[in-house]
Amino acid sequence: MKIPDLGPRNGSHPRTFITLLFGTVLGFMFATFISSTTLRQPWMPESYRQREPPSIVSDPHTGNELRGASGPEQDVGQHAAHEEAHAHENASIAQQLHREVRVLCWVMTNPSNHKSKALHVKRTWAGRCNKVLFMSSVEDPLIDSVALPVSEGRNNLWAKTKEAFKYIYQNHLDDADWFMKADDDTYVVVENLRYMLYSYSPSHPIYFGCRFKPFVKQGYMSGGAGYVLSKEAVKRFVEDAIPSPLCRQDSDGAEDVELGKCMEAVKVLAGDSRDTVGRGRFFPFVPEHHLIPNHVDKDFWYLKYTYYKPDEGLECCSDNAISFHYVSPNQMYVLDYLIYHLRPYGIVAHSQPLPKKLSLGDIVRVDDLGKTTPKPSAQQHRRYKVSSNRGKAGNEMQEEVTFSDMKAKEPNT
Repeated sequence: MKIPDLGPRNGSHPRTFITLLFGTVLGFMFATFISSTTLRQPWMPESYRQREPPSIVSDPHTGNELRGASGPEQDVGQHAAHEEAHAHENASIAQQLHREVRVLCWVMTNPSNHKSKALHVKRTWAGRCNKVLFMSSVEDPLIDSVALPVSEGRNNLWAKTKEAFKYIYQNHLDDADWFMKADDDTYVVVENLRYMLYSYSPSHPIYFGCRFKPFVKQGYMSGGAGYVLSKEAVKRFVEDAIPSPLCRQDSDGAEDVELGKCMEAVKVLAGDSRDTVGRGRFFPFVPEHHLIPNHVDKDFWYLKYTYYKPDEGLECCSDNAISFHYVSPNQMYVLDYLIYHLRPYGIVAHSQPLPKKLSLGDIVRVDDLGKTTPKPSAQQHRRYKVSSNRGKAGNEMQEEVTFSDMKAKEPNT
């Protein structure tokens, strides 16, 4: 049998393979070099070079790329008060609350976020506070930031919170009645905050926010959703809590949990910020997260942390919602437009009646009952509306007696 000739066996096949492999690697390296220098294009005239990619993707067919985009470099401006839609607005009650419920807002930020985030807070909702302070570790005239004596980083947020309230206590305690802390990606509807606080005295030792239930017996308020302390609560925190061994003395720890422990230690109440039908007002995520049913898995941490059982759909959120977290710079302007400018023609809104003032005893009773009393249905809520003649000179006013008001009048058991 004749064996077929398989060609020379002098090693040409290995050399061919090595040559092919070397050529492939060399080609890949050259292609990588070309692609990496495309933006620089050093062989082209300066006027043709693309110096840096655009900060905002301008494809109008999708908004997904805009979520991480930086905010506009210039202020977007405001609609003039004399324009038709705004000229017919009646802001008298909002102006009254601006005078009677003075709110100092302080915004937690850091040098890397001054221009990219904090500036857009300053240009949108923060201007509606009676006073606003941006707490950082360096002074910056762009946002008039306060340089606190702390290091930056997540592990120093608790130290930063303590220093911020100490600074407020020493310099601005008499400038406001309530003191709202927010992150530089939190959006706050300040008018709704004042409306909620109207029932309470700043002399009450109380604070409000999105109430979580682990780690602290009475619960604590989510840091991202923002929380608001009464003047008395600020006093107790700075004078009694911060020096106390019952409060964490180092810089580490979760800022909101540690604040909650300190509040409980100095007998500052964790208030119920829900509206009269039990809907939430402070939210740790953007509206989409709370509004859309089944947006997250049933074992998502928020559903386990929240003090009150959250509802899905429109039942999640009060019509007088106060705050949302993880709001991008662009979304700050979108929310500002939707809340303060867009109007459905022909639907004329009238201000809700201001709620009654509550005593400290009322607050404690309502909070105790809220832990055991089921949320009222819309039909039950309507049933508690009554009319009373409170008129002077023959004027009649409609008074809404809410579910919480009715329960607050029951004997304390």
